Amino acid sequence: MNRIIIFFFILISNTATAQNAAATKWADSVFNTLTQEQRIAQLMVVRLSTYDAKTKTTTFFDKQVADLVKQYNIGGICLFQGSPVKQATIVNNLQSQAKTPILMCIDAEWGVGMRMIDSILPLPRQMMLGAVQDATIVYNYGKVVGEQCKRVGIQVNYAPVVDVNNNPNNPVINDRSFGEDKYKVALYGIQYMKGMQDVGVMACAKHFPGHGDVAVDSHYDLPVINKTMAQLDSLELYPFREIFKAGIGSVMIAHLAIPAIDNTPNKPTSISYKNVTELMRNQLGYQGLTFTDALEMAGVKKFYPNGEASVQSLIAGNDMLCLPGDVPLSIAKIKEAIKKKKLSWADIDAHCKKVLIAKYQYGLNNWQPINTFNLTNDLNSKVNDMRKVVAENAITVLNKTNDEFFPLQITAKLNEVAYISIGNTADNAFAKRMRSDYKADVFYFNYKQDAGRILSMVDLIKKRYKKVVIGIHSYSRVPANNFGISKPAIDLVTQLQQQTNAITFVFGNPYAIKNWCGAKNLIACYEDDAIVQNAAIDLLQGKITAKGKLPVTVCDDYKYGSGVIATGFFLPRTNPDGVGLDPVKLYSIDSIANDAIAKGATPGCVVLVVKDGKIAYHKAFGYLTYDKTEPSNLENIFDMASVTKICATTISVMKLYDEGKIELKKKLGDYLPWVKGSNKENLTIENILLHQAGLVSFIPFYKETIDTNGNPYTAYYSTIPNDSFNIRVAQNMFMRNSWRDTLYNRILQSPLGAANKYVYSDNDFIF
Repeated sequence: MNRIIIFFFILISNTATAQNAAATKWADSVFNTLTQEQRIAQLMVVRLSTYDAKTKTTTFFDKQVADLVKQYNIGGICLFQGSPVKQATIVNNLQSQAKTPILMCIDAEWGVGMRMIDSILPLPRQMMLGAVQDATIVYNYGKVVGEQCKRVGIQVNYAPVVDVNNNPNNPVINDRSFGEDKYKVALYGIQYMKGMQDVGVMACAKHFPGHGDVAVDSHYDLPVINKTMAQLDSLELYPFREIFKAGIGSVMIAHLAIPAIDNTPNKPTSISYKNVTELMRNQLGYQGLTFTDALEMAGVKKFYPNGEASVQSLIAGNDMLCLPGDVPLSIAKIKEAIKKKKLSWADIDAHCKKVLIAKYQYGLNNWQPINTFNLTNDLNSKVNDMRKVVAENAITVLNKTNDEFFPLQITAKLNEVAYISIGNTADNAFAKRMRSDYKADVFYFNYKQDAGRILSMVDLIKKRYKKVVIGIHSYSRVPANNFGISKPAIDLVTQLQQQTNAITFVFGNPYAIKNWCGAKNLIACYEDDAIVQNAAIDLLQGKITAKGKLPVTVCDDYKYGSGVIATGFFLPRTNPDGVGLDPVKLYSIDSIANDAIAKGATPGCVVLVVKDGKIAYHKAFGYLTYDKTEPSNLENIFDMASVTKICATTISVMKLYDEGKIELKKKLGDYLPWVKGSNKENLTIENILLHQAGLVSFIPFYKETIDTNGNPYTAYYSTIPNDSFNIRVAQNMFMRNSWRDTLYNRILQSPLGAANKYVYSDNDFIF
C-alpha cells in the first residue's frame, strides 16, 4: 500500500511539474511577442461599463476598450452592469481582436447577479452565509458562483470578502463580510474559494490587510485604522493567513491608512511597499497574483492622482492595476518611473509573465467564444435553489418568548391575525402568504409617514387581533441614517411589541436589529426577497426549523452566536380526525407502547404520528433508562442512528410492498443482480427484514481506512467534496466514491450463519 501511495504522489508531482512547464513555455512565447508598452498594459484591468443608479441605465465603453486592446494590448477587463448576452457578445468581440487573450474579471461576491442586475438573480450576501452553520453550503455556494462565471467567460471573481467586520458602522464592508468571528470568516472564505476554484475560476481574497474595522468608505476617502501590529496580527490578518495557506489564486489590496504597517502620511496600503512586499510577500509568504483595489477610488486617487497611483502600485509589488483610469497616462508615468530608477523593466517583465501564467492556468491559452444560446437561463438555473437552501439554514430565532408563534396555527377566522408591513406600501410575498394562509388583515407603515397614526393604529390592532405579525422591510443595507428606518416606524414597532401578542421578522441587514433589542419573538432574516419571505412563513408555520446563528453582535441582548436552534418537532398540531385518521385506532398505540415497556423490550419511548405535515398524535411513555429514575417526555432528544434504519428502510419496503413492487418470499438475487453467484443470492426478503438471514452482525469497514492511531488515510477521505470524494461521512469529511464497491464486496465475502436465527445486523438494512 505504501508503494502505491508513494507512486500516486509521484504521479501528481510529475503532472504538476509538466503543467507548470507548459504554462511557463506558453507565457514565455506570448511574452516575446509583446512590446515594452504592451508588457506594462498587460498589468492593467479596465472597466467595460458603468451604471447610473438614479436613471437605472448602463453605459458601455466597448469602443474605448476596443481601442485600448488594439493599441496597447491591455491584460484585463472588469465586467460591471449590463445584460449577460450583451456582455458576452462584447467579450467575444474583444477577445477575438486581442493579440493576447484578455483576463476577464468581475466583482461578483454574491454571484453575477450582483452586476447583471437586469436579468440575473443575485445570491444572498456573505453575512447571511455567516448565519449558516454548515460550511458545506458555503462550498456549494462558491461552486454555483464559479459555474456562473465560467459560463459567461470570466476567469477571475473578486471574491470572497475575508474582512472581519467588527465595526457595525462600517459603510463599505458590513453585510459583505461573513461576520465578526475570525475563525468562521477564515473557514467560510476557504470553502467559498475552493468551490470557485474547483470549477476553474480564480478566487480573490479581499481586502488585504483587512477592511472590517473602518467607519469611512474608501470609495470616497482614505480610512484610517489605528491598531497595533499585534492587534492586526491576531484578528484582521488571521483569515488572510489561513486562506493563503489553503491556496487561493489571488488577493486584492485595500486602500487603507494603517500607521502600524506604514506611517507615511496618506499612504494607502494598496500602494505601500511595506504592506504588499514586506508584510504580505515576505512575512506571510504569499506569492500569488495581486490586484489593487480600484485605483479610481478616492481612497488612493485623492492623494496619488494622474497615473501616480499606478506607478506606486507597482513599486509596492502589486501585479495587476485595477481600474487605473487613464491608461496612456499611466503607461507614460510608469515608463518615466523606470527612467528614474524607481522601477525596472525586470520588475515589469516579472509581473507580466506572472499574469500570463495565470491566464494559461485558467484556460486562456485555449480560449473559446462564449455560447450565448440560453445564457440567461443557464446563469439563473441554480440560483433559486441555492437561495432557498441558504434562507432555510440562515434564518435565526433570536428570542422565543412563547410557543404561540412556534408554530403559528393556521386559522380561517377573521380578525384573528394582523400583519403589519413596515417599510412597504404594497403586498410582497410575505404579505400575500399572510392573507392567503392566515386570512390576515394587512396594514402598511412606510418610512415617510409621521407619528400621527401610531396611537390609533396600535389601539385598533390591540383591540381587534389576537396575534400580530410584524415585518421590517425595504430598509437600506448601509448603516448611515440608521439604515433609513424612521423614528416613527421604530416607535410603532416598539409599541406593538410591548402592547400586543406579537412576533417580528427583520428582513435585511441584521445590524438594524439594534432598534428592537429585547423584543419578544424576534427573527433575523438577513435578506428581503420572495424566497427569504416564503422561508420565513414556512418557519412561522413549522414547516422548517430554526438553524441560524447571528454572525455579528448587534447589542448586549444579541451577541455573536445568538440563536435559538430548534431541537424538537416544529410542526402544527391537529386532531386525528382533522387529517382523516381514526382516533380510536390511533390511541391503540398506548397499549402497544405500555406492553413493550412491561415486557422489558424498552424502558420507555416517545411516539409521534404525522400526517399531511401535521402532528396527530404525540405521547411519551415509560422512562429513559431501566432504573426508572427519569420519565420520558416530549422534549427528549434521541440518537437517530438505529432509528433511521427503521424509519427509512422498513417504511420504504412497506411502501414497495403496498404498491406490489416487492414480494417478501422472493430472494435477494431477484432484486440485486450483483449478489448472484454469492452465498447471499438465495436469502429471502422476509428473513432479511427479520434479521434471520444468517448475516454477520457487523463488518468493521472503517478499520481499513484509518491508520493505527485512528487517523483517516487521505487516499480514502477528503476534507471537501469533489467529483472523486462525494460521500459525506461527517462534518468536513468525505469518502472516496469508488470505495462504495469495496464495501459491497466485503459484505458479499462475509461468512453466512444459520438461517432462522435472530442476529441483529447492519448488513440486513444495507441489503
